[in-house]
Amino acid sequence: MRSIWKGSIAFGLVNVPVKVYTATEDHDIRFHQVHAKDGGRIKYDRVCQACGNSVQYSDIDKAYVSPDGDQVVLTDADFAKLPAAEKHEIPVLEFVPSEQIDPVLFDKSYYLEPDSATPKAYQLLAATLERIDKTALVHFTLRQKTRLAALRVRDGVLVLQTLLWPDEVRAVDFPSLDEAPAPRPQELKMAETLVESMSGDFDPGEYTDEYQLELQKLLDEAIASGTGKVESAAAAEPAEQPDAEVVDLVAALQRSLEASGRRDAEAAPAPKKAAKKTAAKKAAPRKAAAKKSTAGKTATRKGA
Repeated sequence: MRSIWKGSIAFGLVNVPVKVYTATEDHDIRFHQVHAKDGGRIKYDRVCQACGNSVQYSDIDKAYVSPDGDQVVLTDADFAKLPAAEKHEIPVLEFVPSEQIDPVLFDKSYYLEPDSATPKAYQLLAATLERIDKTALVHFTLRQKTRLAALRVRDGVLVLQTLLWPDEVRAVDFPSLDEAPAPRPQELKMAETLVESMSGDFDPGEYTDEYQLELQKLLDEAIASGTGKVESAAAAEPAEQPDAEVVDLVAALQRSLEASGRRDAEAAPAPKKAAKKTAAKKAAPRKAAAKKSTAGKTATRKGA
């Protein structure tokens, strides 16, 4: 890995020199556009709509257009005048309980490596965060953009996770949820049983990106064929899909439990039918013995 930023964490009067590394990487296969007729590469040219000339990236500024149509052009010098946190400092703002940070706010993750011959301050901060089980809120400026970020520990290494600002998270208002009926106790019980049957410890190594694996296989086969194209194959018949709307939710839960191999006998609605059959069998002798009696007819109706 190659560091993308160097600076220090300002922890009170203690400075913790660090290097910043991108913690994640994209494994998606990259494509570029080509002309379908001859396979020629498609390139893009930055053309000025005013003069019609091609423009180099170094000659491009940024412009803002207001809702009324007024345009303002800003240069790099203009952006440099704006207030921002120190470019090479990560100031700690406060420490908050980790569970109070909604996961929807997390954006990008970065690893922090100690950038000192004696990383005692780094180890002290990491050990303190683990001991108190809290997350440090910090300011982090990268590429002229200041973000709020969470500083925590992962496997003994400080991790910086930028956070979205509150107004960047959309508010939701779904009328269909307001009108939806509450789940019935039987449905809740069966759903909880299903969840229990599907529960386990999280191991990310057990999951793979099947789409990317199949895509790579497709590309490898095309390269091996020497044609540079994918050989056409017979289209597979689409699998039967269940109805979009589940008419009987309890029945669907019951089938899910049976498929998972853990059926809850108490939650199943079937025993009611069995009880009726048992009652009918017990009532049969009484019906034969008192066939002409009024009381017997009453008993027969009750047992039927």
